[in-house]
Amino acid sequence: MSNSFTQIYIQAVWAVKHRNAQLDKKWRKEMFAVIGNLINETGCETLIINGVEDHVHCFFRLKPTISISELMQIVKAKSSKWLNDSGKIDFRFEWQRGYGAFSYDKSAVSNVYNYIKNQESHHENNKFIPEYKNILEKFDIDYDEKYIFKELE
Repeated sequence: MSNSFTQIYIQAVWAVKHRNAQLDKKWRKEMFAVIGNLINETGCETLIINGVEDHVHCFFRLKPTISISELMQIVKAKSSKWLNDSGKIDFRFEWQRGYGAFSYDKSAVSNVYNYIKNQESHHENNKFIPEYKNILEKFDIDYDEKYIFKELE
């Protein structure tokens, strides 16, 4: 599109189904690289991906011709398929339904990048769910406690 200019920074967060600790450190970085490539293939730009054994944080520039929900559907489906087909695991891997997506302006890029870069050390002292709730509250997002990374009945 000519004369269309955007700069849309998004942090997306999603969890392993039932928040099981299944993202093994032996291949986790490879999984994150796959996720980054999937994001880039859509025309979006991956800035950083990191996480721990039960969830992922992803920071990227969103291309305005794709919705966040479409991007998350592609990334989650194809990355779980990659892992299930990889021979790295002996169980069926699935991501939890849903995700969180939070937008940032350019002045916050460095802080968000460093926050994601340091996920392992950060989560040594900070539990995921309370921290996730704090993010939702910081962004003034209404939520129902029963849907915080739990399967819908």
